[in-house]
Amino acid sequence: MKKNTKQKVIVAMSGGVDSSVAAALLKKAGFEVVGIFMKFWKEGKSGQNRCCSVESEKLARLVAKKIGIHFYVLNAEKEFKKEVVDYFIREYKKGNTPNPCVVCNKEIKFGFLIKKALSLGADYVATGHYADIKDGRILKSRDKDKDQTYFLWQLDSKQIKRIMFPLAKYTKPEVRKLAEQFDLPTAKTPESQEVCFVQNTTNDFLKKYLKSKPGKVIDKNGKILGDHQGLWFYTIGQRKGLEIPQGPWFVINKDFKKNNLVVSKDQKDLNRKELIVSNINWVLPQKLPAIVEVKIRYRSNFAKAKIVKQGKQVKVVFQKPQKAITSGQSAVFYSGKELLGGGVIQ
Repeated sequence: MKKNTKQKVIVAMSGGVDSSVAAALLKKAGFEVVGIFMKFWKEGKSGQNRCCSVESEKLARLVAKKIGIHFYVLNAEKEFKKEVVDYFIREYKKGNTPNPCVVCNKEIKFGFLIKKALSLGADYVATGHYADIKDGRILKSRDKDKDQTYFLWQLDSKQIKRIMFPLAKYTKPEVRKLAEQFDLPTAKTPESQEVCFVQNTTNDFLKKYLKSKPGKVIDKNGKILGDHQGLWFYTIGQRKGLEIPQGPWFVINKDFKKNNLVVSKDQKDLNRKELIVSNINWVLPQKLPAIVEVKIRYRSNFAKAKIVKQGKQVKVVFQKPQKAITSGQSAVFYSGKELLGGGVIQ
């Protein structure tokens, strides 16, 4: 980042080490930095959202004070509930396995917040994402293990030109060291992996909003093995929590017409070579057909595939079969370091 004393940057501060270091780096580079802590929806009066707990807010305030920037709290509970939580429940009810972080990035962190930032006279919004932006393109971060571009495929060009990712050239261990050098109180904060608004398990959460709909658990030959309480409580590839004897069993299909959960002992039954993607967003316009690398979940490996236009959708044909392709998850397309775009798996 070049030194700049004129441009104003609002940093989304979560009380974690990544956003703290992002703010400190921008301050050091000479930007006018303002820290904003967003309060998201939490379940009930006693509930907690891990992204914006009381402790997280305290830590974010301490960091802002330490590096000498203004700090504000922004209430985004209503927007978060509508755009993220309601979507999460709605998709599970359809039988899909949604990705709330993708929607949160699009609608809240780089939607709602950018609008607020511009109204406050800011030039940019910055976060602690491990990603890079160059000439209107989204590129992978230097840290391959922490790269978060998978969650950014829904962003549009207007949003991208207002975003800064100060951690683009750093690895996570380097960020930890920088936090210690800046003497930040968040230097040793642990990683957060779960869905932020879910208190215990996803199923515990869903049971409060989706009614049970009992059906049969069958193998691929139609043999009845047991009962289930609702197809939305299961996801493709799931092994734990099936409560069927003589396992392990894996969920390979959810038959909503017959209300059957289909399982198999053979993991090869999870393999698929093709998928259909809808709700496509191209970060940069693409000519199809094309050979690209595809990620079908955040922690999956990159897989080579040919993508072909099929009406308003895209058909993806992999060179090698992929395991546990799951409807509702994101299929994200890459070319080298560049994020091309993505869509929702059908």
